[in-house]
Amino acid sequence: MEFSPDHPGYHDQKYRDHRARIARQALSYRLGQPVPVIGYTEEEQGIWRLINADLAIRHERYACREYLAAADRLALPSDRIPQLGEVSEVLRRETGFMFAPAAGLVGIREFYGSLASHLFLATQYIRHSSFPRFSPEPDMIHEIVGHGTHLCDRRWAEMYELFGRAVRRLTSLAAVKEVSRVFWFTVEYGLVREDGKIKGCGASLLSSPGEMEHFHNAEIKPLDLPAMVGQEYQVEKFQPVLFCADSFAHLENFLGDFLTTVEDREAVPST
Repeated sequence: MEFSPDHPGYHDQKYRDHRARIARQALSYRLGQPVPVIGYTEEEQGIWRLINADLAIRHERYACREYLAAADRLALPSDRIPQLGEVSEVLRRETGFMFAPAAGLVGIREFYGSLASHLFLATQYIRHSSFPRFSPEPDMIHEIVGHGTHLCDRRWAEMYELFGRAVRRLTSLAAVKEVSRVFWFTVEYGLVREDGKIKGCGASLLSSPGEMEHFHNAEIKPLDLPAMVGQEYQVEKFQPVLFCADSFAHLENFLGDFLTTVEDREAVPST
C-alpha cells in the first residue's frame, strides 16, 4: 500500500504493515463470504472511543433529525470499534443495504454502480493515532458513523440507490463526474434547514468533529445544480462552500429530479 509523504502514517512502519494486512483481506474477499474480522489494536480502540465521545456531543447540537433517528436504530457501540460485518447485518435488516470491504479507494463507476445493488464498498482501517480527529481518506469512522447511519434510514437508502442507478445508465465519464460532484455536496457535505436552524446531514460532515464546528464559517448557498456542479471542493481541508436544502424533503426532491433526468454530457469542471 502506497502512502504519500504527508500521510500521518507515512513514517510508522507498524501502522503501514497493519493497513497492508487489512487491505489483503479485503482484496481476497468475495461477495457472499463472511466479511473479514479485523483485529484492531488497543490504540485504535482508543481512537474510536475518543472520536465517538467527541461526535456524540456535536451530533446533539448540529445533526438533523433524520440522522439522529437513524443513529438510534443503528446503535453503534461507544466502547469498541464494531466489525463491518455486524454493522452490515443491521443495515440489511433495516434497508436491505450491505457493506462489502474495500482495500482503499475504488474506481468511480465501481463505487457508485454498486449502490444500485444495495452494496456499499467500505474500508476497514482506522486513521493514524497522531491525527485522531482527521483522516486524509475514508476510514471506519467515516464509513460507518457517516454512511452506515445514512444507510440505516430508508429515505437516505433510496437516494443512495438512485445514485447507483444513474451511474449505471450513464456512458460518459463526464456525466458520472457530475453525479459525483452532486454526491459530494449533498450526501457527503449536505446541510438542511430545520426549525429555522441549519443542521448537518452529510456523511463526511457528521463523521468529522472539525467539520461540524467549522461548517457555519463556510459560505452557505441554497441548492442550485449549476452552482454545485461548477463548485470546486477540497478533500484535505474544511469546505469553503456548502449547499443547504430548505428541508429534508426538499433534498429528496432535488436529488430525485436530478438523478432520474441527468444525461450524458461532454465535460464537467475539474476539481
